Amino acid sequence: MLASLLTIASLYLAPAVVRASPCVAFDINWNLLGFGLNGKDWNAGTQDQWSSGSAADITTSGRPPFDGANTTCYLSQFTNAIYVMNGDKSSPSSVHIYDATAKSWTTQSVTTGSFDPSSFDAILDHDTNVVYALSHGEVFSLDMGLLKAANSSALAWNDVQKAPYDASYQPVMALAQNHIHFLNVPGVPQGQADIFVIHFSYFQPQPQAYPLADGSAFPSSFGQATSFFQAEGVQQEFAFIPADSSATYVVNVETNTTQALAGPATKDAQATYFAGLTSLVQLDSTGTVSWLPYVQNDTNANKAAQWSKVAALASVAPATTAGAGSSASAGAGATGSVGPKASGSGASSSAGPKASANPQNTGAENGAVGVQVQRGLVGAVLLGALAVLV
Repeated sequence: MLASLLTIASLYLAPAVVRASPCVAFDINWNLLGFGLNGKDWNAGTQDQWSSGSAADITTSGRPPFDGANTTCYLSQFTNAIYVMNGDKSSPSSVHIYDATAKSWTTQSVTTGSFDPSSFDAILDHDTNVVYALSHGEVFSLDMGLLKAANSSALAWNDVQKAPYDASYQPVMALAQNHIHFLNVPGVPQGQADIFVIHFSYFQPQPQAYPLADGSAFPSSFGQATSFFQAEGVQQEFAFIPADSSATYVVNVETNTTQALAGPATKDAQATYFAGLTSLVQLDSTGTVSWLPYVQNDTNANKAAQWSKVAALASVAPATTAGAGSSASAGAGATGSVGPKASGSGASSSAGPKASANPQNTGAENGAVGVQVQRGLVGAVLLGALAVLV
C-alpha cells in the first residue's frame, strides 16, 4: 500500500503544466504559419498544400516563448512581417517581430504609458501600419513604421482619444477600408456596427447596417472577427464568428451586405481566427487548425463551402487536451497546450479576461488554476496518509 501511495503522490506532486498560447498567421505569399504549436513554429505552405503532407519546421532562435495570457499575431502586408503581442509573459509590453522573408526574430521594446497590455483589443491598420487598440475605454495607437526587425530605441503607445464606450464594453473589432468596425456595442441593433475612421480619428455618430439578403442580421453578441486580405490594397471584408459558432458571417463594407456561411465544425468559444485571401483559418483551444475556403463575390460557392482540418499541421503538431503541455520549467522550445484568445490578423486581438462578455470562457481560462488547486489538495491528503503509515 505504501508503494502505491508513493506512486500516486509522485504523479500529483509532479511539476504543474503551463498553458501555451499559440497563434496562426499568413505571410504575403499566403503560406499558413503556426506559431507555438506543440512548442514549435511551422509553415504549412499555401492553401493547396494543407490537405496532406507535413508542415515545415521553421523554429529558430530569438522567438518568443508563446506563453503569454493572450498571444496575438498580425500580418504587416507591406513588410512581410508578423507582429506578435503578448508572446512572452515575462515581457508583455514587447512586440516580437518575425521577418517572414529572412525567417528571423527580433524583439521590439515598447513604452506603454497609460496603455494596459493585459487588457485590450486591437487591429493593425493596413495603410498606416499602425496598431489601434481599445483599452479601458481609451483608443491607443502604436506606430510600427515599416519595421520588419526591431529598432534599438523603444516605440511608444499613444493615447489617441476617449472612446464612446465605458470600460465594461468588451469589443469585437474588425478592420475594413481603413475603418475600425465595433460589433457587440450595447444599444446598437443586430447587424450593425459602430465605425471609427482611422485617418481622421473620428467616431461616426450613427452605426452602419450590414443586412443579409433575406433581411436577417448577424447577432449582437461577443465573438471573434478577422479581415480578409486583398492581393493589393486595403481589406474590404471581414468575418465575424459569434462565440456560439452558429455561423460564419462575412461583411462586405463596399456593398454594405453580409453573407451567412457555415459555422466552424469545432464549436469552441476559445477559438481564434485569421483570414487570408481565399480562406478563413480557425485555431481551436486544443491546437487543431481548420479552414473554410472563401471566394470573394461568389455567394453560391461560399454558401456550399465546408470547414476542413489542416492536415499538414495536424501531422506535425497534433491536438492536445485542455491543460496538457510543458512543465513549469519549460522554455521557448517546450511543448504546451493552447490558451485562450490566440487570435490575430488585421482584425481584433483580445488580451484580458472575457468572463463578463462570454461566460463560456471561464472554465477553460481557469482550468490551469483548477489543476493546481487539485494538485495541492490531493497532494496534502496523500502526504498525510504517508505520514500516518510511516
